[in-house]
Amino acid sequence: MNGLLQIPSVTGKTKNPGRGGPRFSWLVRDSNPRRLSRLIYSQIPLAAWVTSLVRLFFTNVLVKNNLSWSAKITLMADSSFDIVSKVDKMEADNALNQAIKEVEQRYDFKGVGASIAWSGEKILMKASSEERVKAVLDVFQSKLVKRGISLKSFVDGDPYPSGKEYRIEGELKNGIDQEQAKKISKIIREEGPKSVKSQIQGDELRVQSKSRDDLQAVMALLRSSDLDIDIQFTNFR
Repeated sequence: MNGLLQIPSVTGKTKNPGRGGPRFSWLVRDSNPRRLSRLIYSQIPLAAWVTSLVRLFFTNVLVKNNLSWSAKITLMADSSFDIVSKVDKMEADNALNQAIKEVEQRYDFKGVGASIAWSGEKILMKASSEERVKAVLDVFQSKLVKRGISLKSFVDGDPYPSGKEYRIEGELKNGIDQEQAKKISKIIREEGPKSVKSQIQGDELRVQSKSRDDLQAVMALLRSSDLDIDIQFTNFR
């Protein structure tokens, strides 16, 4: 009898007890629940069970939120954002063009050789006197503010004579230098939430945490900090 054992007698004992002596028998071979459970769990490693459960969890999450499988990495990864210091070149051009127009039209700039223009990567301002060239600078700075560019992003030098005129050279700053990057990292490390980590990446910083609320707190912290540069927060994910 390949698939069956002896049927118990009326007394509950098998008619052919075999080596084990009198005992209760099961109708089907290997139908003992305890033996079956050992057989099932011995055939599937624990790692496979864990993998199946994790996959089932993410499947339920993705289906519930109508997400694709490509979103699984996003669900598991830390949230992050980048800290940058950049000037919008188009807005800078707009500010310069508006300054040029005002310098050309204002009566107090007539006959003093006042001008402002790009000179390579720098902005060159000219006038016949130190006082007038400073006035040209004031016009340009006011236009920068109106175009949403912080004056922290503009560095201007002192007026200097050149022939019969005075000049001022200015430059728009892009990127976070190492000194400022270390200062920002120190603020985050000492005053920010403990779950937040920062990393300097060239002229930018990457800030990471498992908590989006903690990242928002870091943004608020940096906005209220006394920094020497203008910063923006990008790539929040």
